[in-house]
Amino acid sequence: MDQLSETAVNAVAALAKKNGVIIDYLTTPADVPGLPREVPFVLDPDEGVARSVKSLIDEWRLTPLRKSGTAKVLTLESFIDLVKRHETEHSVIFADTDWKKPSLTAVIDYHDKTNGGAANNGKHRIHYEFPLSDSWKAWIAINGQALEQMKFAEFIEDHIADLASPDTMEEEDWRHKFSFRVAFPNELVALSRGLQVASEMKVKNVVSLQSGAAQINFEEEHKDVNGNKLDVPGMFIVSVPPFFRGEPTRIPVRLRYRLSSGKLFWICQLYRPDVHITEQVVRDMERAGADTGLPFFQGAPEMQA
Repeated sequence: MDQLSETAVNAVAALAKKNGVIIDYLTTPADVPGLPREVPFVLDPDEGVARSVKSLIDEWRLTPLRKSGTAKVLTLESFIDLVKRHETEHSVIFADTDWKKPSLTAVIDYHDKTNGGAANNGKHRIHYEFPLSDSWKAWIAINGQALEQMKFAEFIEDHIADLASPDTMEEEDWRHKFSFRVAFPNELVALSRGLQVASEMKVKNVVSLQSGAAQINFEEEHKDVNGNKLDVPGMFIVSVPPFFRGEPTRIPVRLRYRLSSGKLFWICQLYRPDVHITEQVVRDMERAGADTGLPFFQGAPEMQA
């Protein structure tokens, strides 16, 4: 029992004695972990009933018995500084590397680090949720989704600033891996505008070209004359920062289409976006561990917050 609790119990005991109530102490078994050596109780001689004094003492507590709750910080620097303010020799850092919602969590009151050490509550935590950029979230939102022709064209128009030109090495590398031509931004913009024009037309046919691109031939509804032709690349590149105010990352995007009842649906498939997020989270986890001197793990603590 700490000194503050002992003082409070003694004060309650003195008050109880005036009213003919006895406060005594129960000695706990030495081999039971997590219990104080003595537990105070109130004994009413008239009723012959023993009651706990904890609720009475807690009612007048000026400060909490222990630290608990989760502090949420907005930057990695604040996470490191706040962890250093509260850390103990047993504190640890966990990293959630889920690329859709990455985070770092420091458990200040983690279990005793010695082998077979005492358990702790794990209720005092500091949490940093990586702030994903709006551009990244926009591309993730359509990743793998089938978009109607007009919606796809409008999305490309709205995100022109995210498009990047492939350099010579990238162009050759992706062509070798996927056998697709990589589009330049102006080609993709021309494609999106052509799709807007052809939004009320049916698809006549789709021809696969030797370059790995596709050529789409449209015809106006109720007519069999030749329509518009659009060359569709198999891949393009976006350059967006995964994290708010972070450095841009170049990500290849596979462009697919699906033909259904004369209508085209477009699918943008980002190439391994999880890799870029995971690498950054691991780097920041290692930085937090180095700056605080705490051990770090990829995963989550076993106890609930």
